[in-house]
Amino acid sequence: MKIRIANKSDVDKIMKIYDVARAYMKDNGNPNQWKNGYPDQELIRYDISQEQLFLVERNEEILGVLVFIMGEEPTYQVIEQGNWNLEKEYGTIHRIASSGKMKGLTKACFDYCTERIDYLRIDTHQNNKTMQAAIEKYGFRKCGIIYVRNEERIAFDYIVRK
Repeated sequence: MKIRIANKSDVDKIMKIYDVARAYMKDNGNPNQWKNGYPDQELIRYDISQEQLFLVERNEEILGVLVFIMGEEPTYQVIEQGNWNLEKEYGTIHRIASSGKMKGLTKACFDYCTERIDYLRIDTHQNNKTMQAAIEKYGFRKCGIIYVRNEERIAFDYIVRK
């Protein structure tokens, strides 16, 4: 298994992964997080242009995707019902999605990110119980509520202990 940066030629395969993830979320009590085709090709192309969209591959098959952004995340500037555990440079993880063909994909993504920075932030929809379980199992701590596109999200952070 390897994680690599995505390129323009990967867009169609990335869209298929997000289609699988949307169907999974809908079938598992979370029909509203990625509705109306979100994330769309325009956003995927933007993430690629910013070199922040990564692919999880095994034998050249794309098994998952994630967006990993180093630096300030505008939606994290305001947090309600809590606070971040640190105020320092951080990496943000967004839009993890799986083909469903690999166990431990989120852990592999989290490991990849913790190798690059020692403080991470992530958020997810209140109905995304699968992602919440993966986040908490890894050791992220619940920090409060943030808003993405005017929708409430549960915010977490993780401090790498070396």
